[in-house]
Amino acid sequence: MGESEEKKSTKRDKMRWRWMIGASITIVLAIALASRAKPEISPKFGDTNKSCQCSQGKHRHKGTVEDSCCDYETVDHLNGEVLHPILQQLVKTPFCRYYKVKLWCDCPFWPEDNMCRLRDCSVCECPESEFPDSFKPFQRTLSSDDLKCREGKPQAAVDRTLDSKAFRGWTETDNPWTYDDETDNSEMTYVNLQLNPERYTGYNGTSARRIWDAVYSENCPKYPAEELCQEEKILYKLISGLHSSISVHIASDYLIDEATNLWGHNLEIMYYRVLQYPNRVENLYFTFLFVLRAVTKTADYLEQAEYDTGNPTEDIKTQSLMKQLLYDPKLQAACPLPFDEAKLWKGRRGPELKQKIQAHFKNISAVMDCVGCEKCRLWGKLQVSGLGTALKILFSVNDEENLVQILQLQRNEVIALMNLLNRLSESVKFVHEMGAAAEKLVQGRMHYSSRLKSLVQRILASIVKT
Repeated sequence: MGESEEKKSTKRDKMRWRWMIGASITIVLAIALASRAKPEISPKFGDTNKSCQCSQGKHRHKGTVEDSCCDYETVDHLNGEVLHPILQQLVKTPFCRYYKVKLWCDCPFWPEDNMCRLRDCSVCECPESEFPDSFKPFQRTLSSDDLKCREGKPQAAVDRTLDSKAFRGWTETDNPWTYDDETDNSEMTYVNLQLNPERYTGYNGTSARRIWDAVYSENCPKYPAEELCQEEKILYKLISGLHSSISVHIASDYLIDEATNLWGHNLEIMYYRVLQYPNRVENLYFTFLFVLRAVTKTADYLEQAEYDTGNPTEDIKTQSLMKQLLYDPKLQAACPLPFDEAKLWKGRRGPELKQKIQAHFKNISAVMDCVGCEKCRLWGKLQVSGLGTALKILFSVNDEENLVQILQLQRNEVIALMNLLNRLSESVKFVHEMGAAAEKLVQGRMHYSSRLKSLVQRILASIVKT
């Protein structure tokens, strides 16, 4: 009897060990499979029509965009059919693709850390042979299709010629909404935006968080939401919308595999940074409509402007595209007033409040000099400048009929404004087309994780019982 009991006990111990070993192997395999799961990608960046057929025509956001005069369905339709195609062509023209920027400024708030992990952080500057003639009064040649650049050398030689006479009809005037003095051409450099796309650069962590903390915590109104006046809410929505748009840009052009230099879509990032927060999506749409209103308000001004780059064919194309954008009949019929700025700055506190919010935004623009990634700083400065230009247009001139006589814009401000509108257009389009796929992907991962957790719990419970 003693030997029989001892054999049974030994057998039970062996079974228990088999269960434990088998369970351990199962758990390790499950964890390994889960950790190897990669983000949903589309290697051909930009070709979203083939990968998002399931979400076409399905509006996930309904009703009027808060604080605007248009609804989500109309915005998605007009953007996809009218605005996005025109803007994609416009930003590639010589007039819109060369941006003058001061990249080497000291951060006015803290020592710079230059936290840049990837080669894509650096900005590829334009060689002298690439500038249009009107950018270089002493140069006579222009190769409009020459997009060569000294790739990977951020200190490449650039043309620093002052361009106060680059375009007839444009003025050198400072924008009271932004930090940089636009009339100061010292240490300015030209950058071909087509060769320096806004995308994932590896710039993250403490340095990147400090930038957004400074923007939100130090410069946005520090009151509970219910205590904010309408103008203060508008400022917050604009900053939030721009932040959401930048997050979408990163997710849409993401470095999936650094070893093979594979770029694609990271839908999980878009979901966790933007889509799971309905207000962030709403603020993205609102910012798009706000900037669109600034562009349409200054239609007469932009129509009369000259877009001379020394290349008649390209300049005529730019003028034509600008008119198509400003006077498209579908846009005028479906969303004639994207945002009504006349409702703001009312009452005795109006002028004081405008100065206060102007100071907040000017401080925000100064924070862009603290961005440690050169390419991120380029696009941060450009888009904040574009937003500052929109604020200048909407809130500097009350009488729209006299806007052409009163308003003064720099060529660089118009370039920033149009590129910002294009980036917002791309974000709205990507959210509309890929949003459903992102949510489905994340929900599938969450369901998989739940099943994995349940399996592990059952295995562990069976071991305890054995």
